[in-house]
Amino acid sequence: RDLETLEKRGELMRIHGGAVQIKKAREDLPLTERQLVNREAKTAIAKLAAERIQPNDTIFIDASSTALTLAEHLPDFHLTVLTNAHNVVTALSDRDGIDLICTGGIYEPRSRSYIGLPAETALRKYNIHRMFFSGSGVHVMRGVSERNPRQAAFKERVIACSEEICLLADGTKMGLKSSFFFARTEDLTTLVTNEGADPEVTEAMEALGIDVLTA
Repeated sequence: RDLETLEKRGELMRIHGGAVQIKKAREDLPLTERQLVNREAKTAIAKLAAERIQPNDTIFIDASSTALTLAEHLPDFHLTVLTNAHNVVTALSDRDGIDLICTGGIYEPRSRSYIGLPAETALRKYNIHRMFFSGSGVHVMRGVSERNPRQAAFKERVIACSEEICLLADGTKMGLKSSFFFARTEDLTTLVTNEGADPEVTEAMEALGIDVLTA
């Protein structure tokens, strides 16, 4: 109960077997550990984000733990799913009705994703209806940031190929700034977050014309 209280106050993040400081969780945890952080909030966000998807859409799902959760809750109709995330490919490999496309590229073990020039080049062939992604920090003035510069560069390329830019971010990321900014606030079409999000941030986002959905 103490850990739950501290997590709600934004002072730590719970993981399997204990808890870690916010900064460590954002910077040092591999994907397998990040999937366990704020699992309940990520699931709620993923389910709400899935309601944005329309039949026959081409969607992009990035290698973030929140977006990976979305892969578990995709609607049961025909979709084309483009991804650079190895875990998304694995999760959707047996799903009927999904045309699954992996960008390929340079494999990055920590995030279990493909990045670099080959992955970026593959994007040029597609028109993406909806991009679902996350980041390490969300700041109203600066935008969305990422600790890994190669991940940031790749996500910036995906934004340029996408019609709807849908950020999935729980409340613990609001107001944070990481090392590399890859999306301006005005690039965003939709923000899907949870009840723990700072209302000053979400209201500022709405004032900028961003559709804010709260799970």
